[in-house]
Order: sequence, then C-alpha cells, then structure tokens
Amino acid sequence: MQEMKERLRSGFPGGIMLLLGLAGLAAAGYFGIEAVKSASPPGGSRDPNMKLVLAAVAWFVVSIWIVLKGLISVSPNEAVVLQLFGRYTGTLRKEGLRWINPFYRTRRLSVRARSFESTKLKVNDLDGNPIEIAAIVVYRVRDTAQATFSVDDYDKFVYTQTEAALRNLASRHPYDGHDDQTSLRRNTEEMAIALRDEIQSHIAMAGVVIEDAKVSHLAYAQEIAQAMLQRQQASAIIAARTRIVEGAVGMVQLALEKLANEGIVTFDEDRKAQLVANLLVVLCSERSVQPTLNTGG
Repeated sequence: MQEMKERLRSGFPGGIMLLLGLAGLAAAGYFGIEAVKSASPPGGSRDPNMKLVLAAVAWFVVSIWIVLKGLISVSPNEAVVLQLFGRYTGTLRKEGLRWINPFYRTRRLSVRARSFESTKLKVNDLDGNPIEIAAIVVYRVRDTAQATFSVDDYDKFVYTQTEAALRNLASRHPYDGHDDQTSLRRNTEEMAIALRDEIQSHIAMAGVVIEDAKVSHLAYAQEIAQAMLQRQQASAIIAARTRIVEGAVGMVQLALEKLANEGIVTFDEDRKAQLVANLLVVLCSERSVQPTLNTGG
C-alpha cells in the first residue's frame, strides 16, 4: 500500500479573484446590453452584433466557471483535501477565502479535537476475573492525506482500535494487584498512559493522533461482583485488626516498662501474663469492656 503524506497548499488569495469575478460579470452585462442595443437601432431592427453576444457569453462563462467556482472558504481548524482527476494534489489549511483550480475535487476535514466513550467491554483480567471496562478517548486528525486515503472511515477505525487496545490492556493487568504489582484500579495514571500509547500504535497509519485516553468505567462483572466485594471487605477487616493488634502490643509493652521503671508495682510472671491478657482484651475488643472489681471476698 502506498504511504500517503500530507502536502500543504496555500491557494490564491480569494479576495482578488472575487473582485475579478465580479468585474467579469459586470463586463458580461455590459456586452449583453450593447448587443441588445445593436439589435434595436433607431428607425428599424436588425440582428444583434454576434461579436458582442460572444463577448458577453465568454465573460459570463469565465467569471462563473473559472473565477467564482474556484473560490473556497476555509474555517479555523478545518482542512480541505484537493484532488485532480483522482490524484491527491495537496491540502488547504490556511483559513479564509482562497481560490483553487475549479477542476479540483474537494473534501473538507475537521482537525478539531473530538472525543468518544467506548462501550462497556467484558474482559478477563490477568488473574482470570471477568471485569467490565470502558474508556474515553480524545483524538484529532494530524495528517489529512492519511485520514482520507489510508483508511475507509477514520472515526470508525479509531473506535474499533480503541476497543482492541482496551481489551489488550485489561488482559495484561490484574484488577487489584498484590503488594507492589501494577493494577488497573490502583495505577490509574500508568494505565492511562499505557492505553494512549497502545491505541496510538494501532492507528498511526490513519493520520490520527491520540491526545488523551482514560479508563472511565472499571468494575467486576455482575456474576462475581458480590463475591469480590466480600473479599475486599474481609481484606479490609484483616488489615484493620492487624493494625489494632500491633498498636495494642505496643501499648502493653509501654505500660509494663513504665510500671517497672517507676517502681509502682512488681509483678511475677503469672501476674504479668494475666495483666497482659487483660490489657489486650481491653484494647482489642470491639465493645466496651465492663470492669470487674476484686473485693477480696
């Protein structure tokens, strides 16, 4: 396949050609009036002067077909692709009124940034868990020649390649990573960069550049969502209880050291073990502990 590259054309200033076209129409009107006058002289009638008729027709055709038909306006952030008898000749990007060869075939392309949100895809992550994932992609046309001639429909092409890149990204990473493992849920910035680069690598031939790509929806599939929620809750409870136990052990150790250092009370090993057990119960219990007073009875 022949590789297309954009070639910029500036065209001719359209204001000058517009004035020439209006002048040509004025000339055509003048010769037409003179031809009518020549056909109706005072005191009789005769055939119109053919030279005047031909001059009027020539000026009219030149003004309408060559001058005025070649005028084209280019809006900001818009490009016009030019073809002559099927051959690509260049692209107009300079905004304003321009004049081009009237035999050119033109196609307008927007080079503004545009965006879309993909459908929610059901994919298995690296751990084999079914998840739902979608993304928002911002892109624009960079090379108008490639966007026009290298692919059939660049909008549809970008959308299709985005879904393929999103599936590939989700299958290479877990939903929730373990320890320092990169995951879809925790490493959002890294996933956005990876997704953008993945899409760009697939659409380079279409003359389109990806400005931004981010995951807009990420969740476990419905059939395992409840089980995964329970697992997350259990993991959170374990982490919280581990933190509580670590704090309680530290507090017990501090209490025993202060009691021993300040000589407030001396414990034998059995009393020390009982004190440690009581403190741990108090500190780790989920409910308020009711004190028990030893009355010596």
